[in-house]
Amino acid sequence: MIHVEVGATFLVSMGKDFVILLKGDEDKRTLPISIGQHEAQSIAIHLNQIPFPRPLTHDLFKSVVDVSGCTFLRTEICDLSDETFYARLVLEKNGSTVEIDSRPSDAIAIALRFSAPIYVNELVMDAAGIIIPEDAAPELSPPAAQTEEVSGVPLTPFQILQQKLTTAVEEERYEEAAILRDQMEKLNQSF
Repeated sequence: MIHVEVGATFLVSMGKDFVILLKGDEDKRTLPISIGQHEAQSIAIHLNQIPFPRPLTHDLFKSVVDVSGCTFLRTEICDLSDETFYARLVLEKNGSTVEIDSRPSDAIAIALRFSAPIYVNELVMDAAGIIIPEDAAPELSPPAAQTEEVSGVPLTPFQILQQKLTTAVEEERYEEAAILRDQMEKLNQSF
């Protein structure tokens, strides 16, 4: 399992959906996972510490786990099948480990609320992980502030890779262009 973090540039708008970027600590690859708007907002609200008068669904789940006597251990992105990511929540109750099937977006939102680690199965990272150059990561606003305007909106990782590919071809750096093309294909397949 590869330990990953949700960084400051974690959400990328893709029309009505968003892509969450999970960056490996010691692994140079990033795992892009398409998530819905509501999950993206829930994650952004938590990361930006925006107060809410009533608990959101992921906050409610945390409260239920807390009062049940369980300990939340970690989230695992454990499988990729037919272009669908699978995750599980790993909890402990009375010395026994309990694993609960989950959508990755919910599992990530819940792990963040528990300050619990997030792991990605090595085979999943091999199949869908991409390398995003550090200088290519755009600073993004929370999902609520995203607009669909062309000007003023940060480029998505796909658009950044596309620009780098164009430059590499123009400068006849074909080996780099092939690597960028492969990364774009992997990113495109994750949607």
